[in-house]
Amino acid sequence: MIGTAGIAPSTDVPEHRPINRHRRRWLWVSAPLLLVVCAYVLWPKRAGGMSSSAAPGAAALLPVTAATARTGNIGVFYTGLGAVTPLATVTIRTLVDGQLMSVRYREGDTVHKGDLLVEIDDRPFQAALTQAEGQLIRDQATLENARTDLARYQQLVPLKAVPEQQLATQQATVHQSEGVVTIDQGQIANAKVNLAYCTIAAPVSGRVGLRLVDPGNIVHAADTNGLVVITQMDPISVIFTISEDQLQVVLGKVAAGQKLEVDAYDRAVTTKLGQGWLATLDNEVDPTTGTIKLRAMFANAKGALYPNQFVNARLLVQEKHGVTLVPTAAVQRNSQATYVYIVKADSAVTVRPVTIGTTEGDDSEVVSGLAPGDVVVMTGVDKLQEGTRVAVSPPANSGNQPVR
Repeated sequence: MIGTAGIAPSTDVPEHRPINRHRRRWLWVSAPLLLVVCAYVLWPKRAGGMSSSAAPGAAALLPVTAATARTGNIGVFYTGLGAVTPLATVTIRTLVDGQLMSVRYREGDTVHKGDLLVEIDDRPFQAALTQAEGQLIRDQATLENARTDLARYQQLVPLKAVPEQQLATQQATVHQSEGVVTIDQGQIANAKVNLAYCTIAAPVSGRVGLRLVDPGNIVHAADTNGLVVITQMDPISVIFTISEDQLQVVLGKVAAGQKLEVDAYDRAVTTKLGQGWLATLDNEVDPTTGTIKLRAMFANAKGALYPNQFVNARLLVQEKHGVTLVPTAAVQRNSQATYVYIVKADSAVTVRPVTIGTTEGDDSEVVSGLAPGDVVVMTGVDKLQEGTRVAVSPPANSGNQPVR
């Protein structure tokens, strides 16, 4: 055939067929990979959009802890460092020399005034008493004889039977014998006193310390160490200090006849050890510290206050009644103002400037800016701003009703 025979065969056809086949193979392999990548990129966004649309506004509520402002009472206290000081601390010492025969107390006992504590060997003093009594009997007889002679001489002198000088001498003899009898009586009294000193009783009621001398030892009146120490425990006092700037307020209360309460707390101001009342003030201000000492009295039947114990004393000078109170944790401060975050009925917060009066413990008095019943945020304020919507929960272990 002329048409086909006259035309030279084309070399393009065999070369293009393998290339097209290679492209089709590449498309079949890359298409599934492309679909997987698109699904990976697009699916989280669509899922997130569906989740947001399913719960609109849930992520906007910030969890906070809040409390309700309330009406209550709050005290104004002056605080000071102090120490428990007993009203009486007595070191028992012997007034006579002798052997300690017995100890009638146990260490740490509470003794009462008049209770027998120790006994010292009294036999030497009993013998001295007997000797003094014998001397008194002898000297009384001598005195009686001298008085008889004096009476006889007084009758004979008018008769000129004896000289007047002999009468005068006899009168002096009588006076001398009377003096000897008086000395004997004093020796008897001294012997009885020494005998009484052999039994030592408690001069005050209080707690007995550790025993300083054991039975069998020889004790002396000149010993520097005593036999035992008794410390009065109930009642007991606390001596504490306040600033001289607070003195006039306290003096005014005392002059008005008010009995001011004093609370004693431990070193950490966490445990109340006792409640007492102000007894007196010192008579001068310490110029080196600018403070004045005060003494408070405490009933201490349970022994919670111990002599020389460090305490924090809190003197109540005023009791405020019917004021608005909020937790101190709800009060926020910056360089310009003092404020709180109030939770409104729609769960949105608003900033409210307040004026704070007395702060005592966990409560603060709000002088202005709040009313009882207002809900204030205590925790979570670092994330709040005007209009933030919150999810409110009451403070843990609070007796307040759940806030809205």
